[in-house]
Parts: sequence; structure tokens; C-alpha cells
Amino acid sequence: MSVFKNFHVIAWSGFSLCSSTAAFSAGSISAETELRRLEPVVVTANLKSQTVGESLSSVTVIEEADIERRQPLAFSELLRGQPGIDVSGNGSFGKATSVFTRGTGSESTVLLIDGVRVRSATAGSAPWTFIPPEMLERVEIVRGSRSSLYGADAVGGVVQAFTHTASGSPEGWVTLGAGDYDSTKLGAGLAGTHRRTSFSLAANQFRTDGVALIEGGDHKGYENNSGIARLGHIFENGFGADVMLFRAEGNTEFEGGETDFAVQTLGVTLDAPVTDRWLSRLQLAQSLDDSDNKLDGDEPSTFDTETNSARWENYIDFASHQIILGGEFAVDDVDSTTDYAESSRDNTAIFGMLLLDFGAPEVQVSLRTDDNEAYGRHNTGAIALGYALDDAHRLRTSYRTSFRAPTFNDLYFPDFGNATLEPETADAYEIGASGHYDTWYWDAAVYQNEVDNLIAFVSQGGVFAPYNVDEARIRGLELSTGAEFGDWAVKATASVMDPRDLGSDNRIRRRSGKQLRLDVDRDIGSVYLGATIKAQGYRYDDADNEDRIGGFTTLDLRAGWAFAQDWTTRLTVDNVLDKQYATAKRFDGVDYINAGRMALLTVQYEFR
Repeated sequence: MSVFKNFHVIAWSGFSLCSSTAAFSAGSISAETELRRLEPVVVTANLKSQTVGESLSSVTVIEEADIERRQPLAFSELLRGQPGIDVSGNGSFGKATSVFTRGTGSESTVLLIDGVRVRSATAGSAPWTFIPPEMLERVEIVRGSRSSLYGADAVGGVVQAFTHTASGSPEGWVTLGAGDYDSTKLGAGLAGTHRRTSFSLAANQFRTDGVALIEGGDHKGYENNSGIARLGHIFENGFGADVMLFRAEGNTEFEGGETDFAVQTLGVTLDAPVTDRWLSRLQLAQSLDDSDNKLDGDEPSTFDTETNSARWENYIDFASHQIILGGEFAVDDVDSTTDYAESSRDNTAIFGMLLLDFGAPEVQVSLRTDDNEAYGRHNTGAIALGYALDDAHRLRTSYRTSFRAPTFNDLYFPDFGNATLEPETADAYEIGASGHYDTWYWDAAVYQNEVDNLIAFVSQGGVFAPYNVDEARIRGLELSTGAEFGDWAVKATASVMDPRDLGSDNRIRRRSGKQLRLDVDRDIGSVYLGATIKAQGYRYDDADNEDRIGGFTTLDLRAGWAFAQDWTTRLTVDNVLDKQYATAKRFDGVDYINAGRMALLTVQYEFR
């Protein structure tokens, strides 16, 4: 678990999957590929193990060493400033947070935890603020439409978080930490592999008195208790089974009330090698998103959503090519104190993908059809073309279609929902190029996303409700690079975006048009030092572009010291310059301010 074991591990280094079931992947990377290009191996882009270049996609990988170095207190802080990713929230520490991928809405980015989809069926968005980064080993961010593989809502892209896996002899760890705002952090875990069986157990608690969310307001606290349990086994005949349980629960206070929350995923994955060239995989999964809300002066409310799903995938190799065929069935259920006109709906889908590798040129084609009980059938597709100029350089281009499904709130919320809504549809175009070398890499992409039937909340005929009224066009440029030289590791990303509502010719609300992130780390024997600069341009809090929120730049510093055998201490100081900034406003125009300077000191002991 210690970052000191991986001083020279950075985001473009190769990633070895412990087992096919453990990382929800299929396929393998050839030795020739691993030798000629040091690139991350990803599984989210095309459902199989590929290098980033071979995926023909815009992908960012956040490795375990990155997470351990930065010690983020929120999942969203891992994502903030990554290419094409914008984060907006109602303050720090467990408050409402939106993640915008390539300018699309927070409901238009799919979040997976070990292959299990996580979201609120009523609100539609993922619980970004409640996922504890301490429980994560790796994050893959795939930018660009992915509905042809993942169905509804993957308009902007897919973020997949992987929990800790185990390899080698059993080892454990205990972490204690404390910091500003009366914050405390406790964690412990045990993981290992014995013969063909692997296991991992981990628990974590973070609590804080929090900070004021508005100028002159009271401090609003947050507590998150989380844990994972995982067990996997590979039988002598090659069959594999993996069971994973993840849960996070706690309480967050906000202006006007508080929420008790719980997020849980349960996944059972079975792998069956039918032949040497045919792998069949079945995943049974359950996802829960529960909240009990206590608002000042109002009756308490409950919104509990549950999704049960079964997904069957088949990977068939022929020569250097591969076919992926599968089907999926999911049921959403809502149990709420709010009386919805409908409280359940199901979705049935079949999908397929063809990956053709002709050496330098590559072709990827995918198709999917979804039949939803609430809004009917919808078809999506994608085609991507790639060309390897040589061992280090690759060109790529793609066209993809996608759609966003109306949520239960959009369709059925009393005196608000609109049962006649159609899904948003989108056409996405992208051109990219990349270079990967022994000690550095670069990637560049330009894209355009055209959205029709945008679901917007407007007043029509004296009724304020969601309608299919607007069209949007989002154009952008993404640049990223990184290098390792000597004891230094540097990564830099920049994004420029124009998210435009074509009806009004205004920028879509709460989207920043420019952002920059720079990460610099250095190893000095048993000590490491690092810094992160994050900068974002201005945004508007309203659709009329009259209520402007200023841009900001923050500086984070970090240090670690392996001061004794098996002992490590780490110090992080976020927002060192104590910058006051906001990314959203309250309904009355008051800024939701984020935390100022925040220091956290942790000590970790590892045992074997």
C-alpha cells in the first residue's frame, strides 16, 4: 500500500491486472506492446484490457501511487482539473457536487465501481461526493460518448473506480490522521493471495466539523464511514469467481438541513473460458443510493433507490481481431416518502463490438439497442479509426451517438415531472493524436458534441417543469503531457471548452471555459515532496449569463517520509494560499464558498 514502494510509478507506467475477474477486464496485452510503449492498460474504454493508445479513446488513468501521494479528502478532488473534467459544488466536505465531462451535465457521466453502475435513479447523477478516495486503488476516466457500450447517460463519458485488489503474500495496514477543522481519519485493511484465492478487507472513517458554506454561516460537518470486502478464486479448470461489497454511509450538514446517506454496491462476477478463444462472463449486481433528509421547518423525506442488474459478455478472438457480444437487464426501484406516479422501470439491452487490428490501421465498431419501460427503444452506435504512425505515435478519430434518459424526477415527481419527455440524444466527433516514449508522453484531442432534445427546466404555459426544448453544441480542446526524469515526475493538463446553448447562444450554466492542472513530485531518498496547481476560468451560475462566478487558482503541497521500517508519515496542505473561491451560488445569489487552507497529517503502519 505504501507509495514508497512505488517512487517511480507514474500514470503512464504499465499496469498488471491481478486476475480477469478482479479488475473486470478481458483480453491481454502482448509482450511486444509492453516493451515498445510504456502506456497504462485500461479496461473501461472497450470492456477489455488495452493500452490507452489501442483503445482509440481519450483516457486518463489515476494510479494507486497518485492517490496515496495526494491524499485527497474527496473523490471529486482527484477528478478536478483532469482533461475535460469540470467540478462544481455547494462547498467542501460532502456537499452536493456535480462532475461535468466535456461540458455535459452531471447526469451524463456514468460512474462505475468495479464494473457496477452507481447513481440515484431519482436525481440521475452519481454520488460523487460520497465516494471515499481512500477505498480506491485506481481510477480510469474515459472522455467521449459511450452509450453504445454502457447505455443511457454515457453522453460525456465514463468514470470507473477500482477498489483495492490483492496479490502476493497477505499484508495489512493501519492509518491514523488529524487536521484542520477538527478533522480525523482512521483506516485499516488486510489483503493477500493464497494459491488461487485472493481476498481484501478495508475500512475507513473520515469526519470533520467542516467549514461555513456561505459568508458568515455556521460550520457544516461531514462524516463518512466506508468499507470493502472482496473474495476471488480461480479454479483449476480456468473458471473464475469474484464477489465484491462496497459501502459508504454517514451524515452531511448543509444550509437548511442535513442528510443521512448510504451508497452500496454488490457485485458477483463469474468467468468461464468456453474455449481457448472464447471467454464468457456473467455479472450480477446491486446498487443502492439512499438518503434521509431533514430540512429546517419541513417534514423529513426519504429517497431510496435500488438497481438490480444482470450483464452477460462474451469475448471471442479470431486471428488478431475480437468480437464482444452481450446483453444486459436492469430494474430501477424507488422507495420514497414522495409519491411518484411510477416507482419502478426496467431496461433490456443487447450490444456488440467488433475490434479489428490490421497492424498499423485499427477499426472499432459498436452497436447497442436499449428497450426501456418508461421511454421506449433507443439505438446507439460508434465507429473509431486509428493509425499507428510508428511504435510511439498514433492518430485516432471517432464518431459516436449517445442518449441521456429522463430521471424519475424528470418524469414523475409530483406537480413537476413531465411524462412525455424524450431522451436527450447526442452526436460526438473527435480527432486525436498521441506520443508515448520511454520517459514521457503527450496527448491532444479536439471534439464537438451536438445535443438535441436537451432536457431543460423552463416555464411553459405557466407551468415550470422539464421539457425537451433546447439544443447544445460543445466544442473543446484537451492537452496532456507528463515526464519522468531522474527523481522528478511532472504531469500537466489543459482544457479549453465552449459549452454553448444554441437557443440563447449563452454558455451552459456552471461550466468553466478554461482550466489547467500541474502536478510535480520529487523523490529524495526516503522522502518525497510534491505540489499541485489547479486553475479554472470564470463561469456563470445562471442560463442568462448574468450571474458570473470568478475563476481561481489554488496551490496544494505534500510531503512524505518513510521514517522507520514499515512506518510512513504524510503531510498534505491543500489551498496553501488560503484562496476563497466558489463554483456555485445559492438560489439567492450568495456564493457557496469552499474550504480555505487545510492541513492533514497521517501516520501509516504496514505489516506482513
